[in-house]
Amino acid sequence: MSTNIKNTLVAFLIYFPLIVIAQQTPAPKQQQPVTIVGATAHLGNGKIIENSLVIFENGKITTVANATLTEQPYKGTVIKANGMHLYPGFIAPVTTLGLAEIDAVRATRDFREISDAKPNVRSIIAYNPESKVVETMRPNGVLLAQITPRGGAISGTSSIVQLDAWNWEDAAVKIDDGIHLNWANSYKRGRWWEGEKGFKPNKDYDKQIQSLLTYFNQAKAYGNTTPEKRNEAFEAMQGLFDGTKRLYVYANGEKEITDAVKQFLKLGIKHLIIVGGYEAYKVAPLLKDNNIPVLLKRVLSLPNHQDDDYDLPFRLPKILTDKGVLVGFQTMGGMERMNTRNLPFYAGQAVAYGMSKEEALKCITSNTAKILGIDNQYGTIEEGKSATLFLSKGDALDMKGNLPVKAFIDGRDISLETHQTQLWKKFSKKYGIPVNKK
Repeated sequence: MSTNIKNTLVAFLIYFPLIVIAQQTPAPKQQQPVTIVGATAHLGNGKIIENSLVIFENGKITTVANATLTEQPYKGTVIKANGMHLYPGFIAPVTTLGLAEIDAVRATRDFREISDAKPNVRSIIAYNPESKVVETMRPNGVLLAQITPRGGAISGTSSIVQLDAWNWEDAAVKIDDGIHLNWANSYKRGRWWEGEKGFKPNKDYDKQIQSLLTYFNQAKAYGNTTPEKRNEAFEAMQGLFDGTKRLYVYANGEKEITDAVKQFLKLGIKHLIIVGGYEAYKVAPLLKDNNIPVLLKRVLSLPNHQDDDYDLPFRLPKILTDKGVLVGFQTMGGMERMNTRNLPFYAGQAVAYGMSKEEALKCITSNTAKILGIDNQYGTIEEGKSATLFLSKGDALDMKGNLPVKAFIDGRDISLETHQTQLWKKFSKKYGIPVNKK
């Protein structure tokens, strides 16, 4: 066998598995108008239209009206959606979707780089739109995500993508939207292997914060001078000071949140967001007065402290919202990429503990869009905005009701098939269980 033939065969055998596991072909650009009539439209801004008429063309929404009160003619493909619910596409912030595939396989994990401060590391160029995990988001209505690096004090720079694309360039909605920072903890867990139990004060807290602030001051000074030598890390941070980038600060404790807010306001950071925010309700006036939103820790989680109410994580969204703080939901934690598909059910849990359905919906649509800075195009069903939305047979915030039957990203009719839906149909057939027709 010649060397060329051998090389070709090896290349085929290596590439063939990739062909088998690749997700569906991304949907083509919208060619003709689409009219959805009769659905209960949840606009994402707190409003509902019971018998709605929504028309979109060229990827943009052109009509949002009450079908009972308008004589607007239908256009293009007409979808009669009586009894169904129409929602804006759900948005998943601070996630590592597309940056890792199998946790147990190191070669598939690409969300962390070496070094403690790496603001110039860009997650977007590592994003894999062919991820089998990414495609499983769409059947639950999660159509947009913020792809975020992890690790170190300054993890790097995130970008926002839509979840049906050929490559990261096609996926990109907003490139390099913000920098992610892990604020130090004032308390740390004792060394259990040395017999220490519980938490104890972090003696290095002040030193760690001062080191971080020095780094930020150096970056700010760099932008106000003409440096002799280029510093890519400092260059990446300039958007924090002119308002073109957001700073996402990961902090949960009352002291940590307070210290971070006060220090970064002094530094002149234009857009500051707290991620986690477990004790944010204790400093709600500080956050509200300075227009600082919170991307809350998982709603479906246990309390952080033994003396906390068992249901505090479930009630936090309503507590903060009632105090005037802008709130969004995120899914960081164990198995976070797989758990991201459960984002709508986090909103449903908040409803069970006091929030109205439309207010909870805002936490995964319009509120998150505002926090990420993409609300001019996404997050609500409004005329002039992107036609990124989906139809569900039932309540999308409820596990039993969430059954999207049609979804669109920028007007493109996307596939809701995944390896999971294929397995569902396969084994439903095997055991004689009827499959709901879509």
